[in-house]
Amino acid sequence: MSEPLRVAAIQFSPVQGEPEANIARLEALTIEAVRQGARLIVHPEMATTGYCWYDRNEIAPFVEPIPGPTTDRFARIAAEHDCYIVAGLPEIAPATGVFYNSAALIGPDGVIGVYRKTHSFIAEPAWAKDGDLGFPVWETPIGRIGILICMDVVYFETARLLAAQGADIICLLTNWVGDGAPAASWISRALENGVYVVASDRSDEERGAKFCGGSCVIAPDGTVLAERATGDGIVTAEIDLDRIERPARFAERRPANYHSLTRNSHLWNPESYHNRYGIRPLPPGTQSRVAVGQFTPVPGDTDANLAMIAELASGASGAELLVLPELAVTGPVFSAEEAGRLAESPPGEIVEALQSIAANAGLTLVAGLIERGYDGRLFNSAVVVDDSGLLTIARKLHLTADDRVWAAEGDLGLVTVDLALGRVGLLIGHDAFVPESARILAIEGADLIAVPALSDWPPHVAVGGDPDRFNLWRQRARENKSYLAVANGAAPYSGRSGVCGPDPEDYPELEVTLPDDEPGVVWLDIDTASPDPRYPTNLVRLKTTLGMRQPIWYDALVRP
Repeated sequence: MSEPLRVAAIQFSPVQGEPEANIARLEALTIEAVRQGARLIVHPEMATTGYCWYDRNEIAPFVEPIPGPTTDRFARIAAEHDCYIVAGLPEIAPATGVFYNSAALIGPDGVIGVYRKTHSFIAEPAWAKDGDLGFPVWETPIGRIGILICMDVVYFETARLLAAQGADIICLLTNWVGDGAPAASWISRALENGVYVVASDRSDEERGAKFCGGSCVIAPDGTVLAERATGDGIVTAEIDLDRIERPARFAERRPANYHSLTRNSHLWNPESYHNRYGIRPLPPGTQSRVAVGQFTPVPGDTDANLAMIAELASGASGAELLVLPELAVTGPVFSAEEAGRLAESPPGEIVEALQSIAANAGLTLVAGLIERGYDGRLFNSAVVVDDSGLLTIARKLHLTADDRVWAAEGDLGLVTVDLALGRVGLLIGHDAFVPESARILAIEGADLIAVPALSDWPPHVAVGGDPDRFNLWRQRARENKSYLAVANGAAPYSGRSGVCGPDPEDYPELEVTLPDDEPGVVWLDIDTASPDPRYPTNLVRLKTTLGMRQPIWYDALVRP
């Protein structure tokens, strides 16, 4: 059993171009954190110099090697107080003269290792090279430590790579702008990987860039243990490495299905990329209405469930697509015998009933059921049905403990289907929690990801006055620049079914939700055709962040 460990995030606003004053203040804050019991102290990104540099020439007087004068100063503190410090500074590689946005892990014996920011924000390419050291994890007496810098954490792959190497703690150095902090992506990376995140930010303004503070310590279950909204200061929390949930998170991964992660499909215009050889071009796209239906399916009562589906479909108000919950037709099951009694080999009577409902309502349905495969295995599946019949079927890939009582692991990979509204990807329940799943569908060109679910987990995480600071559905839509339509069960499940847009931070109107305890329908008008005012094409087609991924580092994500 490990001893509790106190960690500290230093929130600090440097003065641009005043390294001596910045370092002196950081030294004082670091020593104060040690006096408060911290053994791991994390500084913000570029805390020694400031962040908003116009070009290489402007920052050149302030770069230094690692080890170097600044890390030597922090090493003296680490040695004197038997602590570990993560310091953010601009680095020069002496052999090449190349500059990097870097962080040094410093212990009582000096510099332990260096991380160089790998996924650049808009500011770095003016002066810094993308990091070339990969994603190291360092074994220390206080735990296994990995580092990310700001924009890195927007990409789930980065934290996943650290967790895959056994990281207990991810130190996040940041100058965060945008959606407020503690940010949903910070919480997501802790929760997805079952690790601690110590995030250090600044809360001021530099050259018009406004940084939002929110330095914090996040537990493996997504709980924000401590945070500071604004102003310079120290955030401390006691962590327990015995709470690490990484092994469970990694046991549910299915790497054989993830090889798309290692390919950079969005270097090229997506319309051209997906139309190579004319084999499967993206649908033209259009303005359309997507609805989700929320209700709690009755276990074993297909007639009652189909009646509810028909009622929801009739109330979908002109929607082209209606997504319904996981196991919407059969309800949840709790034994293999019960599942076998309710199973169908589509197309069969259930699909015929759904086809009739779709025809009467003039829409396409996505609905969950129990599928019997041709070899007799049972699957937790979802069908896509319109007035012509069965269009496609998906099988749940990432099973929960309840699923494993009766269901076999899906063997169809991650499925997309082309409809008039665009390319639609399918995830079932827990599939959406595993971040690889939605990313692969986005790489495959999904404009919309439909998620039939019966879920009371993961939780929405409230921070400050925001009850949905972490909302899994919003996070998946945002980080993959796709619409996401989730139909969840009402109470006793967590409900909150809805449709999220690809950029709810800038366009909050692109999101609708239902309360947690009421059956009903909610819809959103989506657009998969019109150009975004800020870009030359539609945002869900362009998927800007996918083109900035760094797949050269991602091979570990597909290793068994």
